[in-house]
Amino acid sequence: MDLASILGLVLGFGMLIGGFMLEGGHFTSLLEPTAAMIVFGGTAGATIASFSMEDIKQVPQLFKITFTEKKYEVQELIAILSSFAEKARREGLLSLERETATIDDEFLKQGIQLVVDGTDPALVRDILETQIEFTDQRHKIGADIFEAAGGYSPTMGIIGTVMGLVHVLGNLTDPDSLGPSIAVAFIATLYGVCFANAAWLPIGHKLKLKSKQERFIMEIALEGILSIQAGDNPSIVKEKLKAFLAAKVRQETIAVKE
Repeated sequence: MDLASILGLVLGFGMLIGGFMLEGGHFTSLLEPTAAMIVFGGTAGATIASFSMEDIKQVPQLFKITFTEKKYEVQELIAILSSFAEKARREGLLSLERETATIDDEFLKQGIQLVVDGTDPALVRDILETQIEFTDQRHKIGADIFEAAGGYSPTMGIIGTVMGLVHVLGNLTDPDSLGPSIAVAFIATLYGVCFANAAWLPIGHKLKLKSKQERFIMEIALEGILSIQAGDNPSIVKEKLKAFLAAKVRQETIAVKE
């Protein structure tokens, strides 16, 4: 589980509700089904209208990605690529064909297979860079869905409040009910702004961050694959790949792997 995502949402909503209750508010006063219908239904409708159904079908998977932590072992990847470089230098590129069966990462497996098949280096780079770009684009759409919801949500909240005020102003014959009715009308704005800034926009940002992490790993793999194909010395391959890492992580890699 991605504890940062879970903790952030729980802390955000918890502090908002806790602060409201410390000021004397009652939790039940925040529960308004009609406001929820207008804000969440309106936001969902506007978001669905902005994307294709194929994109919208990915939303459950996007929630799973947000709250699931995927470990990227950069040092392990560098070690694997360095060992492949050593094997290719000692036994030839064709010897790597047996190694593809042990590779879990589809991108790395595809790259090694292209090398084993004798594909031109320029074509290998072109194929893998294209895959990186299209993967990036698919991930961007996922983040865009939640960012769009974060943009529509406050507006739907305002619309809900205006609709509530229209209803209130149409029933001025009962002055005693004005205060509570106006308070209920503003719940819609609260829903819209709160969920936009405490849920939809943070989720969109988290999806972008995870996409950047995956792209970073793919770029390291690409550089390693091309270095192996070029016949670089295994130590040179390792140094090339370690250049992607921060200085502190490079030192840790040296301590662990050497």
